[in-house]
Order: sequence, then C-alpha cells, then structure tokens
Amino acid sequence: MASEPQLTKDYDRKIEQGSDTEDFQSQHQQTLESFADTEEERRLIRKFDLHILPITCLLYLFGSLDRSNLGNARLQGLPEDVLGGDKNGVLFDWMTSGFYFSYILVQIPACIISKTVPPRAFVAAAAIGWGTTSTFMATGFNFPSLMAARVILGIFEAGLAPVITVYMSLFYTKQELGLRLTLWFGFATVAGAFGGLIAFGVQHIHSSVQNWRLLFVIEGIPPIILGILTYFFLPNRPESTTVLNERERQIAMERMNRYMTADVGAVVNKAHIRSAFLDWRVYVAGVICFGLNTALASIGAFLPTIIQSFGHTNAIAQLLTVPPYVVSAVVMITFSFTSDRIQSRGVLMAVSSTIGAIGYLLLLVVHGNEHARYFATFCVTSGTYTTIGLIIAWFGHNLGSETKKATGIPLFIAIGQCGGILGSHLYPKTEGPRYIKGFAVGSGLLFLAAFCCVVLTISYRWDNARRDKLYGKPKPNTRVNTQELADKTPEFRYVP
Repeated sequence: MASEPQLTKDYDRKIEQGSDTEDFQSQHQQTLESFADTEEERRLIRKFDLHILPITCLLYLFGSLDRSNLGNARLQGLPEDVLGGDKNGVLFDWMTSGFYFSYILVQIPACIISKTVPPRAFVAAAAIGWGTTSTFMATGFNFPSLMAARVILGIFEAGLAPVITVYMSLFYTKQELGLRLTLWFGFATVAGAFGGLIAFGVQHIHSSVQNWRLLFVIEGIPPIILGILTYFFLPNRPESTTVLNERERQIAMERMNRYMTADVGAVVNKAHIRSAFLDWRVYVAGVICFGLNTALASIGAFLPTIIQSFGHTNAIAQLLTVPPYVVSAVVMITFSFTSDRIQSRGVLMAVSSTIGAIGYLLLLVVHGNEHARYFATFCVTSGTYTTIGLIIAWFGHNLGSETKKATGIPLFIAIGQCGGILGSHLYPKTEGPRYIKGFAVGSGLLFLAAFCCVVLTISYRWDNARRDKLYGKPKPNTRVNTQELADKTPEFRYVP
C-alpha cells in the first residue's frame, strides 16, 4: 500500500495545531464552497459509487444468503437427514439462534479493531472466513457440527454491517449516505429473493448429494472468491487509497471534514468509546433494532415455512418467497431517497415500522384468506428491511465521530441482534400453521419500534432547536470540530 500522501499529513498537522483558528476555518470554508456540488465533485462521487458499491453490495448479498439459507435448507430435508427429524423444531431453532450468540459478542470489538487495520484487509478476511464456514456446513453430520459452524459463521460476519457503515461515511456526506447504505443493505432483500430462486432450482436437482448440502456449497463458494477480489479492489480510507489521484484526494478529504472532523489513519479515541456507551439514544436505537431483528430473523428462517402453511408445496413455497423481497427492495429505495432529500429519518422509519407491524397483525387476525395473508408478508418484509436500512444511515451521521460510530453502531446492532435470538424461537412446528405467538410478538415489537422512532426524532429536533437558540444556526457546509466532544459539540446538528 502506498504511503500516506503529504496532503493528508499537512491537513492533519493543521488540525492538531489548531484547526479552529479563524484563518484555517475561513480557508476551509472557501475550499468547501469551491468543491461543493461541482461537476468535479459529482465525478468523484460517481467514482466512489463505481469502486465501492458493487463490492460492498455483493458482500452483503452473499453474507445474507449464508446467514439465512437455513430456512431454505429446512424444506430440503436437513432436519430429517442430520437432526433426527426434529419433530418439535427445537434443534433447528437453536441452530438459527447460534449464529446470533457469537455475532452479538464479537460485533463491538471487531468494529473497533477494524479502525486499526486497512478496511479492505479486514473485510476481505471476514468474507473469506464466512464463505469457507458456510461451504463446510455442507459436511455437517449432526446437530453439534452444524451448531459449531453457525457460531463460527457469526464470528466472521459480526463486523460486516457496522464496519461498512463507518467505512461508507468516510466517502459520502450525510445527503448521500442514506441512499447508498440502503442500496447496500437492500441486497439483503435481493438475497431473500435470490435465495428463493436458488433453492427452487436446487430443489429440482437429482443427485446422490442431498439438496441442502448442495445449497450450502453453491452459496458458500462465491464469498470466498469475492473476499479475494475485495482485498485487491476495495479502496482503503480516502487519505491512503491509491484509487484517487492527489486532486481527487484533496476533494475527498474536504468532504470527510465537511460536517465534522474526521479521524486520519488508524486512530481510536477512547473518550468517544465511553461516550457511545453512555449515550441513551444508542440504547433506544437498540430497542428499535431488537424489534426489527426479531422480525428479520423470523423472515429469514421461517418465511418459506410460513408461506408453505398457506397450503403450497415446498418448491412453490420457495418460489413465492421471491416477490415480497423484490417489493421490499423498491420500498426501501423509495424511502431512503426521500429521506436523503428531506434530511429526515425518524418519521419515515416510524411509518415503515408501522407497515411491518400491520403485516404481522394481518397474519395474526386474518384466517382463511390466503391472498390477504400473502399480502401481509409483503408488508412485513417492506416495513422491516426499510427501517433497518434507514436506522443504519441515521446513526452513520448522528454519532458525530468515527470512533463513536465504530462503538455506537455495533452496540445498538448487538442489542438488536438479541431480537434475532428471540425471533429464532417464535415459530416452532407445534404452533403451525397459525403461529399466534410469533405473529403477535412481531407485531407488538414493530409498533414499539415505531414509537421509539418518534421519540428519537423529537429528541433530535429539540436538541437542534436548543443549540440554534444558544449558539445560532451554523452556516451550511461549515466544518465542525468533533474530535473532542463528538456529537455533543455545540455547532454539530443532528439529522432528525
């Protein structure tokens, strides 16, 4: 990797020597105004999109496939082959939740450690690790072996979501971040649709190897290949990547510091780690994510089973999982584009959470009308995936510094993933086809998530208004020095 450019060293030196001096601020503001919304900057954004989005989106696609393919494998004979039939579905539930135990425990340290190594190396190692683990799941011969593989899979996937969120915030401003993160996270819905199609195809393969084993191999090998490509082609941080020339690097560095002071290089601010743990809003976000991930785990592992309960064959149930994911991708992009344009997240998140809650409510109270119940699955997928995409983008800006993001984002995601454990146990076979407990809990938690979204957006609006009254409204594109106080800096403004 090339050595850090002199431009970055000079910029960092100015910050350390007092970037809040009037001369430096004036010079910085003039530079911002010369860069902001110019054709030169737009070309740079397109270059970021070309080099970052394809790789990161494919990574999340295959990560989501490997995480959720148990739901498809369940209908392809896995319980009968290695779980002794699993008549009550208890062993399958524990296999599903085993992923989340390690995922939760490893997430925060993984994200903090990622700040000390080149991003492409960290992400590449994670992808190769989970792809290898998923592939070897095809050799599972009993419950302990598959359970161990699921736990290892959670370790390798733990850092992906928060690390990519922090990584993208280095390249995109708050007006651009929401749509990009939603496009990236939207590949989880693509994975749901794609996974259904793959499972449908594998269902019709007649070979000496069980279909579920073929499924793990087919979906496990691509991330290994992609991980190798990631190491060579994913850009490192703007100040050190060789993808940019010096002029592009200058613009990229100014964009990093457009609304807050970015870290330069492998820096971890211990005070901001503590600040993240003490921020009550992070824990409210955790409550939101708890409800969302309860629904998400239920969808990933049990949607084929739920649709099968409508009276369809296994193969048709696999195929019918595709449309809900396709529609949810469209809804996600629409909501995120609107959110970026109006620079507001909380209200749209409350709406999308409510849509998901209504979907679960329909599944709970409507009986006999399979068309209405199938429509409800569209509401559940659209509402859940949309809200998760928006909350990641929300806190991708509102935590104020890279270190606080690297701590706060995996913290609330880890809290949320506890909902994944709950969601893995809400649909035992003994409660089918009504699944009253699962649908009721899903609906209640999504209504709670909607309420928490309203609380957060009101809180952010109140705090912005209070700071405007005390310190005056900041000028557009003014760089705010968040190195000491992160989002508590008086000049910092939240996206509500």
